[in-house]
Amino acid sequence: MKIKTITCHEVYNHGASLQEHALLKYLENLGHDAETIRYKPSYFDSDKFSLWEVSSPKFESNIIFKVFYILAKLPSRLIALKRKKSFDDFSSKYINATKQSYKSNEQLSKNLPYADAYICGSDQIWNSFFENGKDPAFYLDFVPDNKLKISYAASFAIDTLEDSIKKFVSEQVNKINYISVRETSGLKILAELNITDTTQVLDPVFLLPAKYWHDTFVNEISEKYILIYDFDSNPSLKKMALTLAKTNKLKIYTVNRNINYADTNFWLKGPEYFLSLLANAQFVISNSFHAVAFSLIFEKQFLVVNRLENINTRMRDLLALLNISDLLISDPNDPNISIQPISSYEPINKELEASIARSKLFLQKALNSN
Repeated sequence: MKIKTITCHEVYNHGASLQEHALLKYLENLGHDAETIRYKPSYFDSDKFSLWEVSSPKFESNIIFKVFYILAKLPSRLIALKRKKSFDDFSSKYINATKQSYKSNEQLSKNLPYADAYICGSDQIWNSFFENGKDPAFYLDFVPDNKLKISYAASFAIDTLEDSIKKFVSEQVNKINYISVRETSGLKILAELNITDTTQVLDPVFLLPAKYWHDTFVNEISEKYILIYDFDSNPSLKKMALTLAKTNKLKIYTVNRNINYADTNFWLKGPEYFLSLLANAQFVISNSFHAVAFSLIFEKQFLVVNRLENINTRMRDLLALLNISDLLISDPNDPNISIQPISSYEPINKELEASIARSKLFLQKALNSN
């Protein structure tokens, strides 16, 4: 069967790239011809790596100011291009995408990329805090009604929808033949819209075994370190990391450009090296969903800290599903926080295996219905 998927493509985020690869790889393992749609709407800021972009109107209007602006930005942009290349190399090697690029739902409708079935997901494609959650393309609106439409592990990443978006979401999701979401909170959101024929499934990275991830991507790192993945430059997370590193005589590694206290920063590295960093870490402290997911896959010791943005349902629901909610730190400033190591992965893996089986069954049944 020919399958086209649509997700947040080439957004230069480790998790987004890895989940996109995982779904394609799993579909290929099932014997399907799977390809992601190269969907790059303007709101994904596809020009952010341009050397010549001027984002401020006051600099754009004056040629002298414009030149000085570009020259001032040039060094950091040249560095950013190195990061872009790392991700582009990963995509070229591991993500099978359509040759044609699309920028809108309208373009997709007028020039439909052929497939027998279409899958939207995973990642935060339905998060209405961002433009993608309001984009009909991520609900497969461009796909004719006579084609099979599936959502796999689509994420709202929030607990509730704003009233202004509810009608749109209801109308769009009701057009999908088989509906699955990544979080239990997503089931509740849809239930409030009277959409109940739904399934909660795991992120695509769990569809592939740990051995695949390790054998394909992981290289040994000899130094002992804590891996920090912190989007917020959280001062409490920093304090935790420094204390843990000092107590256990560990270095601090990070993949976030904003973290200035790490011994080594791997911001320029792509998804492949990110997996090596996770697999070799002695401890992981994170507010990233996919850092949590791969910490589980690689059976690491880890802690999760809530994000400042209200998009914590992804991590919260996953930990609750596995009965390890105590690893989520809601208030990093709480003086009574104690770091309790995971004593055994056996009960966690048991819960994971059941959820993985349910996730695979949903996808296989949906595809076999065609």
